[in-house]
Amino acid sequence: MSTLTQSQEAITAPPSLYKTLFATCVGNALEWFDIAVYGFFASYIAQAFFPTEDPSVSLLLTFGSFGVSFLIRPLGAIVLGTWADRVGRKKALMMSISLMMLGGIIIVVMPSYATIGLTAPILILIARLIQGFSAGGEFGSSTAFLVEHFPHRRAFIASWQFATQGASTLLASAFGLGLTHWLSEPQIQAWGWRIPFAFGLLIGPVGLYIRRHLHEPDSFIKQDKAASPLRTLAGQQKSLLLLAIGLMVISTAINYMLNYVPTYATKTLHLPGSAAFSATLMAGVILTVVTPLMGLWAEKVGRRRLMWSALLLLILTIYPGFLLVVSHTTPATLLLLVGWMALLKSVYFSTVPSMMADLFPVGTRASGMAISYNVAVTVFGGFAPLICTLLITATGTRLAPSYYLMLLALISGWALYKSQSRLKN
Repeated sequence: MSTLTQSQEAITAPPSLYKTLFATCVGNALEWFDIAVYGFFASYIAQAFFPTEDPSVSLLLTFGSFGVSFLIRPLGAIVLGTWADRVGRKKALMMSISLMMLGGIIIVVMPSYATIGLTAPILILIARLIQGFSAGGEFGSSTAFLVEHFPHRRAFIASWQFATQGASTLLASAFGLGLTHWLSEPQIQAWGWRIPFAFGLLIGPVGLYIRRHLHEPDSFIKQDKAASPLRTLAGQQKSLLLLAIGLMVISTAINYMLNYVPTYATKTLHLPGSAAFSATLMAGVILTVVTPLMGLWAEKVGRRRLMWSALLLLILTIYPGFLLVVSHTTPATLLLLVGWMALLKSVYFSTVPSMMADLFPVGTRASGMAISYNVAVTVFGGFAPLICTLLITATGTRLAPSYYLMLLALISGWALYKSQSRLKN
């Protein structure tokens, strides 16, 4: 069969909604599962690969490696996003999931610092850099793929990108809760923390197989390919990049704050690990269930109305929420705060992918989304646990995370206001 005939079939064949959703979202799920697990088990990873006499220093080093891996994400966004715009969304998606699996294998099999010394933390950092590069191209390519296949359902279908993040948080929390109940602390420290990472590797081959059998969206096949999407973005679409970054900052910060909850609850609030993982488990349920429902609702009432409501409620309630937990530190108040954050995130987050996709034309959509998303995630998300840990240490107040979230909510509000003239409701 000729290449022309194959392209014609790709254009005329209707895509399967469920197959397309699963194939594109599975890579996103694997990415966020590994991220959540790393954040949830940070204290164990610190002892295994970054041991020092001061546990706080070990934890800072662990979160530092967590954050440093995000520095390479913009590079992955540039390389894989540009490749997706020039060569195809499918090839970029295949590459990103393959690299994510490679980094996961290194983490699972890596001996501890006690066994091989300095080589261990260096190789763990390399593994995180590989995964960071991979994740850099995943969001832009997969979201462009979804909204271009189903433009009439873009708000709903794109919301599944972040619903899978909730499912990943849910699954990672379930592992954390289960391991704290079934294994002793020495067992978790010795080998138990590796179990969820090993489980994550099972997701990759399934997604890789299904992605091989997808075809490119019609709009991408028909689109004249830009000679240099990156040059177009840098020269003509800088304002679009800034708006897309602004829309993302509060959403990504809340997401990583949820990953930070187990450490914040156990190290700062001195609550038991089971209470912390129960809170994140509940957050995962909320994010998984509510996010696509909000995407569906956005098709009826409009995306901006939901986004403004979530931002205003966050600004008004996040400080009182943290104050309640700090002044009345119990598992119940932690559940209340985390559940409220997850609910607001679901409302706001559900509309962000389709809003970002609408900002960019097809020729620069994957690279524009990838770059803006990963700059926001790197600066405001990946370093959120480290920033909050430093703020708590520097200010001496356990309320510091609420200040950080309020500031970022104001930045996203500015971006939403500025983008209203460019986007449909």
